[in-house]
Amino acid sequence: MKRGNVYRIYPDDEQKTLIEKHIGCVRFIYNRFLHIKKVFYDKFRINVSLTELDKYLPMFKEIYPWLKEVNSQSLQEARKNLHDAFSRFFKGQNGFPQWKTKKDINKSFQIPQRYKLNLTTSQVFLPGIGWMKIKMHRDLFSPEFFENMIETSEVNGEVIVEKDLNAEFLRTATVKRTPTGKYYISILTEDREEYPEMQEYTEETTVGVDLGIKDFAILSTGEKIENPKFLKKSLGRLKTLQRRVSRKQKGSNNRKKAVKQLALIHEKISNQRHDFQHKESNTLLSDNQAHAIAVESLNIKGMKKNHKLAQAISDSAWGSFVSKLEYKAKRLGKTVIRIGMWEPSTKTCNVCGYHNKDITLAVREWECPACGTFHDRDINAAINIKKFALAT
Repeated sequence: MKRGNVYRIYPDDEQKTLIEKHIGCVRFIYNRFLHIKKVFYDKFRINVSLTELDKYLPMFKEIYPWLKEVNSQSLQEARKNLHDAFSRFFKGQNGFPQWKTKKDINKSFQIPQRYKLNLTTSQVFLPGIGWMKIKMHRDLFSPEFFENMIETSEVNGEVIVEKDLNAEFLRTATVKRTPTGKYYISILTEDREEYPEMQEYTEETTVGVDLGIKDFAILSTGEKIENPKFLKKSLGRLKTLQRRVSRKQKGSNNRKKAVKQLALIHEKISNQRHDFQHKESNTLLSDNQAHAIAVESLNIKGMKKNHKLAQAISDSAWGSFVSKLEYKAKRLGKTVIRIGMWEPSTKTCNVCGYHNKDITLAVREWECPACGTFHDRDINAAINIKKFALAT
């Protein structure tokens, strides 16, 4: 079972400069390779393969000598990332690969080999950058697995874990810088654990979940999870900081300070949202009676075209929540069932099946004209989501 472990790192000023060089060079190589693939395909209808792209890297290093100052394997990973981007595009999962710019929020590079961890002093070694402090708040492996499977070395009484000696269990490391100037490293691990067998589910062990704006999630059991609306609560402060940024002269130190203050509050909102979703997804999946979770596939991009609801939809971040549910459910042997986005879960009576065409967004409660059942709009939708999921 593969896991991503994220830790904060603390490089010094010189190391920060080296990290920025890596980020810039990886972005440059990614864009050059994307340009090559576009030109060859547009003019000659030729698809340049990974192997053929490799031939261009030594040539780029001769033309641009500053590329030699960074880890060559990180540059090679840029080529793999571009290949993956095209693969997702042809599978219909993502749009066409775009150019990477300095203004991109995600600034990162990958290190596939030669990194080390000093477990005694809590430091990490990155090739081409050196040793730096790391805050390992979570173990990479369980104590039993670490003792039996991980090969360590001892230097001056300090325990060192090298990636190259444990390549089967330690995979690629990714270094990332956030807009607020914080640095993190994500280490992908493989612990050989198999995913548990999927639990059989029935009507009694399935829970329908309707995602909403007023309430974040409504369960078919009748339970409602309140929407914390972190963005809405911080909107006043955000507007103030955005005005401060717009008033500052471009390129000035005062503008940089104002931009960082704005980035900090965006980071806080993001952290609050992820923390809330992690806790709620854990609570939902930890219920022993729930073997399957049924949710509705939502056209979030299309829904955001409604300008009156776009901000509230973005604040709810339904897609992120469902993604958390799916990967956590897989680890627990549970199932997340997605029903089609066009299923009439809201307008259908869950008792008799009557389809009420007159239901609008403003209607929160309604009485079925056929059987007389009084419905809470959202609970009725959650029950129908469960029924549609089991029917398919």
